[in-house]
Amino acid sequence: MKIIRSIKEMVKFSQDNRRKAKSIGFVPTMGALHQGHLSLIRQARKENDIVVVSIFVNPAQFSPGEDFRQYPRDLKRDAGLCRQEGVDYIFYPDAGQMYPAGYRTYVTVDKLSDVLCGKSRPGHFKGVATVVTKLFNIVNPDAAYFGQKDAQQAIIIKRMASDLNMPLKIKVMPTVRAKDGLALSSRNVYLGKQERKDALVLCGALKAAAHLVKAGARDPAKVIKKIRQIIRAKKAVKIDYISIVDLDKLEPVKRISVSCLLVLAVRVGKTRLIDNVVIK
Repeated sequence: MKIIRSIKEMVKFSQDNRRKAKSIGFVPTMGALHQGHLSLIRQARKENDIVVVSIFVNPAQFSPGEDFRQYPRDLKRDAGLCRQEGVDYIFYPDAGQMYPAGYRTYVTVDKLSDVLCGKSRPGHFKGVATVVTKLFNIVNPDAAYFGQKDAQQAIIIKRMASDLNMPLKIKVMPTVRAKDGLALSSRNVYLGKQERKDALVLCGALKAAAHLVKAGARDPAKVIKKIRQIIRAKKAVKIDYISIVDLDKLEPVKRISVSCLLVLAVRVGKTRLIDNVVIK
């Protein structure tokens, strides 16, 4: 496994592998790798000749006052995990390369980016779309792998890739959860012992919603009301949003009649967590 810090070097390695007709699977990350990331790497390893993992804590997707400086960084640990999973290259650029002096170009995906998490975190998805576009151009993969836990991000990237005719496949893999049901996230390390227990209310609320729909509930407002009741029982958990939206435009549905996405975001103490489930 090779760690590449230079954009030019990463482009060259990708071009060399392309000339050899080797397929490239790409997993973009901000590091602090967990089993969710590793599940994406394993899928990329199954389906491609070459696997590239990027590790870059992207400053463009953090709003003022968010946890950019505190975000966990441990290249030695992450590299060890990548090596165990058979990764060929880690792309590890610095911010000066990705956003050099005078940088002025950004990518936005209208409407999808200013709702849900985008409403709570203005500019976040502009930063995500921009860095992912840059990474796609640098790595030039055949397929890129994302997790369902970040459902809005995945939908935005799929739309961006389609609209801009990017020649790659976007693959969205299932959310990986801890044994107790909490969706794995790099930010889970911020949770104290009691906060970690309180955070389980998220997966509990999603399960309750799925059961309601299975039992015949079709009114989104009633399902959301039940979720609010469950979550508010935990005083340390503050709701950012709860919504039931369609799987394409992220618009709220008036009636649960086809597959749709139940998404929510909360703060447990100072830690912001998101989760979702596709309900039918």
